[in-house]
Amino acid sequence: MGKKKCPECEECLPAWLAAFGDLMSLLLCFFVLLLSMSSMDAKKISEAIGSLSGAMSVLEGGTKTEISKQRIQESTPIESQDETSEVVNRVKQATSDANEMMEQTQGPTITVEEAQEGFVIELPAALLFKPGSAIIENQDALLFLKRIALIIEELPNKMEVSVQGHTDSGNPSASSPFKDNWELSTARAISVLHELLLDGVEPSRVSAAGYAEFRPVATNATKSGREKNRRVELHFYGVKDEKDTKIDMSVLDKAPSK
Repeated sequence: MGKKKCPECEECLPAWLAAFGDLMSLLLCFFVLLLSMSSMDAKKISEAIGSLSGAMSVLEGGTKTEISKQRIQESTPIESQDETSEVVNRVKQATSDANEMMEQTQGPTITVEEAQEGFVIELPAALLFKPGSAIIENQDALLFLKRIALIIEELPNKMEVSVQGHTDSGNPSASSPFKDNWELSTARAISVLHELLLDGVEPSRVSAAGYAEFRPVATNATKSGREKNRRVELHFYGVKDEKDTKIDMSVLDKAPSK
């Protein structure tokens, strides 16, 4: 009895063709979903093609996409802070650390306030100087200024610092080397400025001014009020480009006169 011959097996679909068919099906589903969710905006379609080319690295452009930054930000739920807010947070942290080191729980403390064009660091004079003096002797205050100088170096070039000295309404004592509050407030501002320069701050980004007792933040009738008025302020502000300044001037020049 002869052996039966095994029937020939039918030819199956090649493996590569099955994988290719699956890929085409997935791509078809992708484009159908994309079409159903889009408003047929030409720009959106261009961005989708750029995204696909970046993901598959098979189309022109490689891994680069054409999705705009604005739409990426809109689709990202994480809130991002701007650069100024991040700097303010760093300054506030440095201020908090300095206040803890100086242990001024009942006395004057360093404060940070946000302003329209930046922010302001207020340094009580009692933390920096002896009465009638413009020499910084507090080592913790010097360390704080060093830390602020490091932050200033990382700021954009458009951000500058104005150091402003203020006093109370009382005149310097007879033993003081300064004859009036104008000299005292200006000397204190320059003393802080010099410290920032020693710590590496670019000279073109800082300036100093003294306002004597004529810009008080509290009443001079009380001891606590006078203490608040004796201060040095660091004003951080943005500087406009010459192009922006020229635009502003041209607008003012064209304004109709009454």
